[in-house]
Amino acid sequence: MSFSTNIINTNFQKPDAHGSITFPIYRNTAFEFATSEEIEAAFRGEIPAHTYARISNPTVEHFEQKIQAASGAESVIALATGMAAISHTFMTIAYAGCNIVSSPRLFGNTFSFFKSTLGAFGVEVRFVDTNNLEEIAAAIDENTCGFFAELITNPHMEIADFPKISKILKAKNIPMIVDTTLIPWCAFNAKKAGIDIEVVSTTKYISGGATSLGGVIVDYGTFDWTKNQRLAAMPEPKGVSRFTHKIRSEVMRNLGATMCPDTAYMQSLGMEMLQVRYERMSRTAYELAEYFSKHPKVVNIGYTQLESSPYKKLSDELFTGNPGAMFTLSLVSKKECYTFMDTLKVVRRATNLFDNKTLAIHPESTIYCSFTPEMKKTAGIDDTLIRFSVGLENFEDLKNDIAQALETL
Repeated sequence: MSFSTNIINTNFQKPDAHGSITFPIYRNTAFEFATSEEIEAAFRGEIPAHTYARISNPTVEHFEQKIQAASGAESVIALATGMAAISHTFMTIAYAGCNIVSSPRLFGNTFSFFKSTLGAFGVEVRFVDTNNLEEIAAAIDENTCGFFAELITNPHMEIADFPKISKILKAKNIPMIVDTTLIPWCAFNAKKAGIDIEVVSTTKYISGGATSLGGVIVDYGTFDWTKNQRLAAMPEPKGVSRFTHKIRSEVMRNLGATMCPDTAYMQSLGMEMLQVRYERMSRTAYELAEYFSKHPKVVNIGYTQLESSPYKKLSDELFTGNPGAMFTLSLVSKKECYTFMDTLKVVRRATNLFDNKTLAIHPESTIYCSFTPEMKKTAGIDDTLIRFSVGLENFEDLKNDIAQALETL
């Protein structure tokens, strides 16, 4: 079946007692068992059953199955936020004395998680230029637990050649972990690109217009986890990878960043509308980026499908259709950025991505405000850039709003 049809028709694990065609919200905490032997078997994982809502929940499970249908993954784990997806991934594979090879072009909290949070536990992050394959290879050693990058960097709008990087990583037995939040599965095939693990903030496209926070870890089952020092000694689990089993049986239980059933319900509905919303928002973003790339008061527009982008060839190879609903606009100074943003009437000044409403933010003074000048330089953040997240408004209305704000400069 086609992408949307497949998601909309994801089967229920068990038939609904009342014949509902939308999976219900299970807000309960506990689950009853007929016998002591049955509850023991459930806790041991010997039978498929829910035991306690912090560990698993039928509504959350159905949401995970929709993601699995969309991505073609071996398994999916839903969590409370996108940052929980990133932190759970590395809390599963990292260990004191290991290192992560990563792009420095990262979302602010991801950068901080690597440098500050994991750094305090003896995990080193080695930042590399992801366009330099030799530099990536040279940074890897026997204590490298994973490679990390963003599919399209936020807010830099850069793309790495993931199929080529994958060949290096596979030769060295290193998993490729990529934050693919900016491009959903209807427009990008992660497994084909050589990605082993995807982390996604479902708060964005998937939530259906900023209805809720959420995140998922998508495991394609393509990495041999016996090559990871942390997971090598584990007994081989049934039906899932060592990585997924470790998260479900230990890490998510101990850290407790559980997705709530109401979130799973809303985001399941968001999944059913994903392709329609993505294609509309992405098309509008491209049209706006193309139009304002020729504006005399704009220094630069960042959007990977533009002819002016150094990443256009890669963008065309990796993505189907327009590559996402985010673009950036650069002006001559921070003062001009503020003047421009304060004059916008339709576009909202707010942080988030892929809301139904179009949003603009000045990343340097907000998302990265706590970074030192040195950290901003490493992360590639300057104060002349504005990030746009394009919503579902009419193209002409957005074009006119941005144009009138530029005319005030």
